[in-house]
Amino acid sequence: MSDLVLFWHRRDLRITDNIGLATARQHSSKVVGVFCLDPNILERDDVAPVRVTYMIGSLQELQQRYVQAGSQLLILRGDPVQAIPHLAEALNAKAVFWNWDVEPYSQTRDRAIIATLKDKGIQCLTHNWDQILHSPDEIRSGSNTPYTVYTPFWKNWSSKPKAKPVETLHNVEGLTEAEQELAQKAGVKALPTAKDLGFFWDADLIIAPGEAAAQAKLAEFTAKAITEYQEQRNFPGVNGTSQLSAALKFGVIGIRTVWQTTLEALENSRSEETTTSIRTWQQELAWREFYQHAMYNFPELADGAYRATFKNFPWETNEEHFQAWCEGKTGYPIVDAAMRQMNESGWMHNRCRMIVASFLTKDLLINPQWGEKYFMQKLIDGDLSANNGGWQWSASSGMDPKPLRIFNPASQSQKFDPDAEYIRQWVPELRSMDTEYLVTGKITPLERHAVGYVKPIVDHQKQQQLFKQRYQQQKAIGI
Repeated sequence: MSDLVLFWHRRDLRITDNIGLATARQHSSKVVGVFCLDPNILERDDVAPVRVTYMIGSLQELQQRYVQAGSQLLILRGDPVQAIPHLAEALNAKAVFWNWDVEPYSQTRDRAIIATLKDKGIQCLTHNWDQILHSPDEIRSGSNTPYTVYTPFWKNWSSKPKAKPVETLHNVEGLTEAEQELAQKAGVKALPTAKDLGFFWDADLIIAPGEAAAQAKLAEFTAKAITEYQEQRNFPGVNGTSQLSAALKFGVIGIRTVWQTTLEALENSRSEETTTSIRTWQQELAWREFYQHAMYNFPELADGAYRATFKNFPWETNEEHFQAWCEGKTGYPIVDAAMRQMNESGWMHNRCRMIVASFLTKDLLINPQWGEKYFMQKLIDGDLSANNGGWQWSASSGMDPKPLRIFNPASQSQKFDPDAEYIRQWVPELRSMDTEYLVTGKITPLERHAVGYVKPIVDHQKQQQLFKQRYQQQKAIGI
């Protein structure tokens, strides 16, 4: 058996601050990367073209990084349960390493691969948690149970020391020419484009693919925006967020690198306001991890509501209303602006994600799983744990001690888009209209007709009362 170690990349498309990759390098100087284009994921009906485009671009840069380090990144297409062990056996690899994942499918898939590798006498090391700062088993309540409420989770999580970034892969050996020929016979292919895979996205990306762009975006954010984050983060018309969600979803940047940068920002803080803003962003990173821990500990969340009251909730099945919501044609300016932003750019401001999710579930009374799936079909940062957690929070069906929360589109607009800059940007037919009309939504039928803007498809006040009635009925019968 050779000294070759294969490192299987999944949600860690980088050579910098990668725990599993650094561990592989400690075991051998001959480390070769591999990525498998998995049809079990790519052929799902909730895959966003923008997300695949970003992933392929990140893989292109990752291949270049491997070459610079002295090795290669191999590309496979097929079910990894067969493809990964087959490649490892063909190359006579002594081990296959990878980082563990929280998602149910990943765990099932990985356990099957572990069993196959062991049958072939190939070592595997998979216990590394690279995409989170603490393993789900490490953050537990006093009764040794998983947290289901964020605040106590945050208190525990934030009290623990965080690991520092690990060493970048460098000075490694790659495959010989003979081994490269064996790899090709074992199924290694050239990296396809997103269009080769059937995914078409020609618009700009909110963040360029790859490690370099992610690191530059982090540096840009921590140089200024993070110091005003507490005040600016809720205004969709302001560039006040990091926009690193896609980079974190694909692991194009390491979470330890990100956390270390926040600590450096705290050290350089010169005001209470700046310190508060930085800590607020740290709490957002903890929210991301809270949802990942929840998905790991409660995998059933992927299939439905956490709260019993909502497991059989009488949702509407109005396809016409749902389509209007998808297209940004509800007649509510802030809702329509947000949906059009996502449809056109592949990204949506987080405040607006809450607004449109509340509207779908509390105004249209449509099952949040419909919206959750549509988000995954459109978002560059679509992530099972974060998307599921956010939708269950907005729908009142998830892990929230104050579940009955309803957003009023008008009050949200008045508070977070007071000058209607965001609405005008994404709903161009309304640009000439007075700000007061845009943020209150009090546009007359004649004015709507004049500019070609749709009338409201529902009445917010009536719909929220209907939602509350159904909610109380479900609670009363103990469902």
